[in-house]
Amino acid sequence: MSAGSIAARLVPILQWLPGYERGWLRGDLSAGLTVGVMLIPQGMAYAMLAGLPPIHGLYAVTLPLAIYAMLGTSRQLAVGPSAMVALLVVSGVAKLAPTGGAEFVALAAVLALMVGVIQLAMGVFRLGFLVNFLSHPVVSGFVSASALVIGVNQLKYLLGIDLPRSKFVHEILVEAWGKIGSSNPWALGIGAGSIALLLILRRIDKRLPGALLVVILGTLLAWSIGAEAKGLAIVGAVPAGLPGLSLPAVEWGALRALAPIALTISFIGFAESIAVAKAMQARHRDYRLDYDQELVALGVANLAACVVRGFPVTGGFSRTAVNDQAGAKSGLASLLSAAVIVLTLLFLTPLFYFLPKAVLAAVIMVAVFGLIDLKEPLRLWRNERADFFMLGATFVATLAFGIEHGILAGMSLSLGALIYRSSRPHFAVLGKLPSVDLYRNVLRFPEAVPPEGAVIIRFDEQLYFANAEFFRDTVEHEVAKRGGGVRAVIIDAASISSIDSSGAHVLEELIRQLDSRGITLHISGAIGPLRDRLARHGITEMMGEGHLHPHVADAVEACGSPD
Repeated sequence: MSAGSIAARLVPILQWLPGYERGWLRGDLSAGLTVGVMLIPQGMAYAMLAGLPPIHGLYAVTLPLAIYAMLGTSRQLAVGPSAMVALLVVSGVAKLAPTGGAEFVALAAVLALMVGVIQLAMGVFRLGFLVNFLSHPVVSGFVSASALVIGVNQLKYLLGIDLPRSKFVHEILVEAWGKIGSSNPWALGIGAGSIALLLILRRIDKRLPGALLVVILGTLLAWSIGAEAKGLAIVGAVPAGLPGLSLPAVEWGALRALAPIALTISFIGFAESIAVAKAMQARHRDYRLDYDQELVALGVANLAACVVRGFPVTGGFSRTAVNDQAGAKSGLASLLSAAVIVLTLLFLTPLFYFLPKAVLAAVIMVAVFGLIDLKEPLRLWRNERADFFMLGATFVATLAFGIEHGILAGMSLSLGALIYRSSRPHFAVLGKLPSVDLYRNVLRFPEAVPPEGAVIIRFDEQLYFANAEFFRDTVEHEVAKRGGGVRAVIIDAASISSIDSSGAHVLEELIRQLDSRGITLHISGAIGPLRDRLARHGITEMMGEGHLHPHVADAVEACGSPD
């Protein structure tokens, strides 16, 4: 591989930029401006959700967004703060420092650093497959529950009352109900009006910059009524200029305390980004995604978020959809979006002084409540009850124990379900179809007849420590069901990809046990790697070469069983 091709693989902008087509420019320009404008209120809202001053949300969509555009393999994915990650940030950092203060800002940057290092290491060591341990039902339950927690935490701004931040929905609702009589009518009116306008504009056309429009209207209204005199909470003075590049002071105690939430954000952020990127790639099909390179790109983007005093970033559903619908064809769209944010930081921050926090709360609530998936539980209830209960358990665990424990419970459930299904895999007893030399599952083909004197079992999983005992029990049970007269057991191994030492040990014991009863064991359809392992473990020699067969029919003939 040439140096140029290696560089292009490591820095994907070197792949698409030299071949950039003139026809892409119009779509990239439109998407870049649209998403850049959208990111202004969205970034500020998510920073507020994360417990940070709103300006840090704009910092988080400058350098990180540009970095991903150069290193990422998705040409539509828009990277920046997300509601999910913002809530994870505040749930982890608020335990160590008061929200909004300098120490909190520094710890949020440290968290971005940790996430960046974890994701970069996962990409370098090609560990992108680990995200597969977060099954779709678990992610769906976690996202829906987290969206409720996120949305309910915005009630303090929407109602204009003082509510404690909490990871438990019921605590916030009870507290809000007790104080609802003291709500600020201006905050409630502006917040509710903003939600209504956002929903109306979304229904008309998702590409419309609804968030920007409600920010402009809300700011003008707050300025005209004298917001501070009305008790309406506003953003206030916003620092102008670009953030300086610096690394926060890192202490071992903080790293240890933030490690669980950093791991959670690394997995959740990558899972969210890949889900969105895959959906976009399926629509275009003119490029390929590299999951490990995506981890590298997200990792470096988070490192960039650290040095600009931002917080962890990831690919977002809503802004990526807008980016695609507005015509994005390459990473140039994200570079233009970052440029829009830079110009805003340089020249437009004084305009945000009278921005009501109720408007930012409305932006967050509309965004996150759109993540609640009501169709998926119904579909799973009809089609896959086990996955439905997994989704429900993750949903309840997240609401009952908090976001960090909810995702850990979900991952444990995913792994538990994987191990359980692998330990009790599907198997079938085979019989011969009339008039043809084919053997099929007797439960699905009632006309299939098992051969006289032989039991044929197809085992549909690799034979390893987790299911070896199940394999032996299955063979013994099926032999016992046939009563006397069984001379041979035939294992159709076409679906057995491998065998480990535990599986080999059980197979040896099974051969001896069957042999003591005058029953021989035959294996058919074993693929090359499985035959190699059988030979390596001494199973082939123990059975005899004549007991390995290419097809079930050959094994039946070798057993001397009449059809």
